[in-house]
Amino acid sequence: MLSSKGLTVVDVYQGWCGPCKPAVSLFQKLRLEVGPDLLHFALAEADSLDVLNKYRGRCEPTFLFYAIKDEALSDEDGCLSRGKDGRADEDVVSSEKTCTLAIIKPDAVVHGKADEIMVKIQEAGFDILTSEERTMTEAEMRLFYQHRAGEEAFEKLVRHMCSGPSHLLILTRTEGAEDVVTAWRDFMGPCDPHVARREQPESLRAQYGTEMPCNAVHGSRDREDANKELALLFPNFRFTDTETPQVPNTQVEPGLLSLPPDPHLRGQ
Repeated sequence: MLSSKGLTVVDVYQGWCGPCKPAVSLFQKLRLEVGPDLLHFALAEADSLDVLNKYRGRCEPTFLFYAIKDEALSDEDGCLSRGKDGRADEDVVSSEKTCTLAIIKPDAVVHGKADEIMVKIQEAGFDILTSEERTMTEAEMRLFYQHRAGEEAFEKLVRHMCSGPSHLLILTRTEGAEDVVTAWRDFMGPCDPHVARREQPESLRAQYGTEMPCNAVHGSRDREDANKELALLFPNFRFTDTETPQVPNTQVEPGLLSLPPDPHLRGQ
């Protein structure tokens, strides 16, 4: 992650206090505004990482800033390990193909349909590059659906998406096939499951959705939204297409900004 182009900000915290939630939301918002290739944000618990031992007892919070410098990757504290080829080990997913985000929503997961839906996705010609099961936070979903903030059903949608675990997938398709974003939206069917059953009975929402917002699956509206949503929910995802090229290994230089404690943010 530290080898990515742009600025990387790490919020170092301790378990007794927890990360600064307002800062998390702020950096997620900024990341969407300036672009996923220019700003990266991560959380690190000092008590769990020996390399952060020197920050224990004074994380209120502490922010570490890493910026690109030149062609060689280095780290004065040894935070990054190198493989046999001299490159830093990274926990990233990368793809040279056009990708989109797919979410199997909590209503489908709680009814045990996630595995069945993933099989249907693959049978329909999609490749699942990676999948992750986790429960979304309210802050994530408010930011994720911020374009719908003025709608009457916004609060209900946010509550639903935070109500239990979802399956997050990165999808792509075979070279030369239909654009993956459009193909995935067509395969999902209309947003309203009742409409889907009437107009596209073979679609996923027709088969697994019940009523809004419990329509089983989510898909990005277009390529731009797909890139933004992937950047928000898969911050280590690395694009290698012409729109957001893969970044080569580079040197990062750490900087430290220790903010004074704010009683209003402690434990938030």
